[in-house]
Amino acid sequence: MLISPSYLPIADYGIIGNLHTTALISIKGSIDFLCLPRFDSPSVFTQLLDAGKGGCFSFICQDDNTNFKQLYLPGTNILVTRFLSKDGIAEITDFMPIAKKEDDFAIFRRLKGVYGNHRIVVNITPSFDYARGGCVATEAPDGNGYILSDPSGKQPAMRLITKAKLSITDQGLTGNLNLAAGEDIDFILTLDIGKPFRLDWIRHFHKTRDFWSAWVAKSTYRGRWRESVMRSALTLKLLTSSHFGSTVAAATFGLPETIGGERNWDYRFTWIRDSAFTMYAFLRLGYREEAEAFVGWIEQQCMDNLQLMYGIDGRKDLEEISLDHLEGYMGSQPVRIGNGAYDQQQMDIYGELIDTIYLYNNAGGSITNEFWKAIRGLVEYVIAHWRDKDHGIWEVRSGKQRFLHSAVCCWVAIDRAMKIGEARSLPHPRSKWRTIRDEIYQEIYDDFWNEEKGFYPQFLGSDTVDASALLMPLLRFVSSKEPRWLKTFAAIEEKLSADVLIFRYKQEHGATDGLEGEEASFTICSFWYAECLARIGRVEEATLVMQKLLGYGNHLGLFSEEIGIHGEQLGNFPQAFSHLSLISAAFQIDKQL
Repeated sequence: MLISPSYLPIADYGIIGNLHTTALISIKGSIDFLCLPRFDSPSVFTQLLDAGKGGCFSFICQDDNTNFKQLYLPGTNILVTRFLSKDGIAEITDFMPIAKKEDDFAIFRRLKGVYGNHRIVVNITPSFDYARGGCVATEAPDGNGYILSDPSGKQPAMRLITKAKLSITDQGLTGNLNLAAGEDIDFILTLDIGKPFRLDWIRHFHKTRDFWSAWVAKSTYRGRWRESVMRSALTLKLLTSSHFGSTVAAATFGLPETIGGERNWDYRFTWIRDSAFTMYAFLRLGYREEAEAFVGWIEQQCMDNLQLMYGIDGRKDLEEISLDHLEGYMGSQPVRIGNGAYDQQQMDIYGELIDTIYLYNNAGGSITNEFWKAIRGLVEYVIAHWRDKDHGIWEVRSGKQRFLHSAVCCWVAIDRAMKIGEARSLPHPRSKWRTIRDEIYQEIYDDFWNEEKGFYPQFLGSDTVDASALLMPLLRFVSSKEPRWLKTFAAIEEKLSADVLIFRYKQEHGATDGLEGEEASFTICSFWYAECLARIGRVEEATLVMQKLLGYGNHLGLFSEEIGIHGEQLGNFPQAFSHLSLISAAFQIDKQL
């Protein structure tokens, strides 16, 4: 796949964050994506989606033959980027101090001369409000750095604190730096309205490093893929709001599932499904506090009328619009913000949510009487609507169907609620729930089965197989030895695999999203496949598949939503779905081994 020289591959990025927002930093040391003050705020740097006017915070080494290396400090989200040139070695250390409040945002950047002398050009060119606002740069009135303001006044101004002498331009700030061996030049980018920061780099570095090291130390995972599992856990933590307890599905918006295609969605929202799976991963690793915070958010925001997705603060209207002024990553348009799928009916979310509450309960979480009443309300809704057609796990926009996965999750919703009620001796109509649960099971087992094709299809009456069927044993709907499911698994291997990469379904045969273009393989489906191999006893194959899949991660062990047939990362990045399924697969393979 050819990459425009104006854009780096999606895989060439790392992520840092403060548990309110995140920034993507390229392997060349440029901050090319940042929304302020939180995940779903308008962007201030979005060169990732428009190389011309998106804006960035870059350090450019004046040697065209510079090589670049990037790594995380072990067990942290502190990112180090190295410039290796004929002049020697320089490096940037980037991190965000963990912030109590959204406005207490700061990015600390230390430019260090390691060996030799370097000429570095620094450019700081914010383009506020999704690159609609430009930037006005001035010297700070108090003499402490520079102020970078949104001309429209929609977003809070930023302050850059540094001892480096910079020049003000129409786009922001620029400067030419001479960096000697052993010399440090510090930069702090913060909000002008939040906590005041000083050039106290080392203290904040140690405090941030200690936070991440202590968090990693709480993990109970001791398996063979610890480094990959903990990098995934650290990434999921970055996608979690410490203020609200909710999680976003990915750090970005608008990155294409196909280069030049139109599947360019905004994933900076809280999907019930994605968040529920994320909490499952956290609980597997021993992180109950994150699950407690999410359950608290759920209780407060949406137990009365469950919606597919929400803003991280619980807002329900996520109107989808196109930013037609943005070129899009490598010309992939439209670039969308908001998400029009927010009001879709997807019945599977009830099962995924109640399954997570069930796991939370097993981990010692609290189920109050009021919370139990709300859970019972969700179950009664499932009982009344489990035969309804919906848009399914893949959010198809071409019409509703009776999707297999949705039906399975309706069964899960009732089954797990019954288990919670029985474990806690909580009042519930046991006989009624059991009858409906068993009725759902029997209908799936008998009516959904396609005898002619020999597999469970994507939806009732369909003749195409769907990778979401891999979840049937993972959700304990069937045994991993169930003959009908094993035939379905074989059909997925035959029809939806490219070696270890698994596609969701074939567009030409299944329900569609109504958009043009082909899809790449779905990373979550590929890790489901590895987990299923372990469950059915093909453990050596599962181990090999896992190792191959880990090889598709980027240089930092990060994954986007999809992997192309040439091994390229595609879609929003990094993607929670991909990392939580990696954790689940590692656990299951370790268990079997």
